[in-house]
Amino acid sequence: MSRLFSFLLALVCTMPFSLTAQSVFDQVNDPYFGESCTSIMVSKGASVDGSVITSHTCDGRYRTWLTVDKCQSFDNDTTMPVYKGLLKTETPWDMRKVKEVGQIPQAKQTYSFLNTAYPCLNEKQLAMGETTIVGPKELVNENGMFLIEELERLALQRCSTARDAIKLIGELIEEYGYGDWGECITIADKKEVWQLEIFGEGPDNIGGVWAAQRIPEGHVGVSANISRIGIIDLKDKDHFMASKNVFKVAKDLDRWDGKEPFKFWKAYGHVKKPFKIREFFILNAMAPSLNLDFEADELPFSVKPDKKVSVQDVMALYRETYEGTEYDMTQNIKSVKKKYDKDRKVIGQDTITSPIAHPWPTGNLRNTYNYLDSTTIEFQRTVAVSWCSYSEIIQLRDWLPDEIGGIAWFSFDNPGQSPRVPIYSGTTELPESFNFCGQKRYREDAAIWQYRKANKLATLAWQLTKEGMMDEVAYFEEKGQRETKELEAHIAGLLEEGKKEEAQKLINHYTKDFSGAAMLRWKELEEKYWGKFGLGF
Repeated sequence: MSRLFSFLLALVCTMPFSLTAQSVFDQVNDPYFGESCTSIMVSKGASVDGSVITSHTCDGRYRTWLTVDKCQSFDNDTTMPVYKGLLKTETPWDMRKVKEVGQIPQAKQTYSFLNTAYPCLNEKQLAMGETTIVGPKELVNENGMFLIEELERLALQRCSTARDAIKLIGELIEEYGYGDWGECITIADKKEVWQLEIFGEGPDNIGGVWAAQRIPEGHVGVSANISRIGIIDLKDKDHFMASKNVFKVAKDLDRWDGKEPFKFWKAYGHVKKPFKIREFFILNAMAPSLNLDFEADELPFSVKPDKKVSVQDVMALYRETYEGTEYDMTQNIKSVKKKYDKDRKVIGQDTITSPIAHPWPTGNLRNTYNYLDSTTIEFQRTVAVSWCSYSEIIQLRDWLPDEIGGIAWFSFDNPGQSPRVPIYSGTTELPESFNFCGQKRYREDAAIWQYRKANKLATLAWQLTKEGMMDEVAYFEEKGQRETKELEAHIAGLLEEGKKEEAQKLINHYTKDFSGAAMLRWKELEEKYWGKFGLGF
């Protein structure tokens, strides 16, 4: 490897982490603490095809290895360990800095599930997204047994419906304690999708406090690191659930006076209002006819979209950087392009967006631009961010067998640049490279680096590379939508004929084949960009 190549690789691949995805994500005083995930939810009646959708961007330097944990049977009186520290491991077998914090009774039978950093999909089409909603430090009790990722894991192992998952999580919190910051899990099954928000109940109490609200039929919702549940109507059991202590804890901690109308986000959220730019942008994009106001004190918990929502619409939202709006961070980064006549004499010039302008500037880059002109870049938290570890958009479809009814459209690295690979609820094997996390160091065997290299190189001149890269993303998106329909019809037929083993092989091979094709294309992009930028441009 040449010195130039080594230098450029080190420069490009560390750029996005200068101020955004360091270990300080774990520190409350970090400016990005609580700005680390986005989850969009689509109810069955709001989707084009009748599927239920939940989703998640895991934004930060969290583990990028993922496995399918198989279903198991256990004898009576078996216990299982509960852990802390799994979010930053390098492989499934890496137990450095992982701590066993307790044991609980094991279920007699567990379901297989997709074990991402925040576990997300099981074989029964139960799915979860996650966003950290932080809350006040005074609510945290680090002695509580459960962190949010372990609650997700247990619910996916033991439950088949969203309501059962919420009840189980509530029972575990009450009995064993919640030791995490404020968290939201967007829990979906084949019929409905719920938003579950959880906080601790202070250092003197080991339990926790929570509320869950269903996204109404025909609506879409969003969670983006802010508590959004407002008034809780526990008489409406079809749309609300909550812990038994939800009102008492707020009064005991002087977070609610017992007189004004109780709003969950106001009592526990530690925010001035229950939305920022991402919630506003996504809800407004779904229902522009509502003319939502960014300056309002509160937005609706959910909205009825102006038109039915497809999974491709959700994919597009996850690529959002607000380009062409007042929130576009590239709008003031300009350069001059000279015009020449046939004799190469300058005959004029145009002001254009600079070729190097891209929507994911690091803190150092923003500070440099703003030193030259303090109004150049006003930071906006975009939906797609360069410090994303992975993301998934999960469709749940009750008209298909469970093996193929649930599908996670999964991508590594920046969701604004990477293609999405289909992983089914019935998948039992993943590509070998999915076993390795690429967040601690550069390693060729980690799947994320097969995308990250091209993605980071592309930002050196994003205005020149964007169209070509987006064409490739669109190709794989269309390929996935077309091919999975054919595959699902074939597999459904095999399952009906009782050929489960043959169906299983096809499901596993398809994810591996699709992933291999996408990685190969991004390798080609990487080589193309090295050829373009390796010696300067």
